[in-house]
Amino acid sequence: MKSLWLALVVWGGGALAQEQELPAFQPCMDREIARYERALRRAQHDQLTQEFEIGGTTGVDLCGAYGIVRCDLTETPYACQRALRVEQDDLQAKVVAHLPETLPAVETPEWHHDLYGTVHALALGHSAGPDCAGDDEPRQVWCEAWEANRRLSSAILAWQIARFVGAVPPATETGWAQHPPPTRPIARPEPTSD
Repeated sequence: MKSLWLALVVWGGGALAQEQELPAFQPCMDREIARYERALRRAQHDQLTQEFEIGGTTGVDLCGAYGIVRCDLTETPYACQRALRVEQDDLQAKVVAHLPETLPAVETPEWHHDLYGTVHALALGHSAGPDCAGDDEPRQVWCEAWEANRRLSSAILAWQIARFVGAVPPATETGWAQHPPPTRPIARPEPTSD
């Protein structure tokens, strides 16, 4: 299901990109991290009794999809997608550099610690091998950009878990994300009289 959703995002992104500017990768990620921090503050402030979503990396996927579509619209899409792969891998390395090996002994359910250990190993990039080997150039550069996004998603998921239990500071304090500019509200259409 997730693959279908991402395919629709990439396919429909071209039309969207022509109607409005798609965000560049890092500003998109900055907004995604800010969204998570707002949700975390809300959950902590309201002391929600329902389960808080700590594993939402759909925004990371979307930022990667926007990056690929933006590359597809350039004169040099392969070079652009290679640069996007490097940008995502660089961000993944910055996130991982601030993750603890294990969560501190805090009062959290045991599954937080178990989940964090598994996701942390994925965030370090443990892989079964080169998933994109043997493809032609268009498919290979696309695949490599998506694989970089998968690695980044695992790192962000590990950061979200660690952030949720208070084991790491906000991303803006460690420097791998910036505060996004305020979003200008969309004006409501003028009412029409019938």
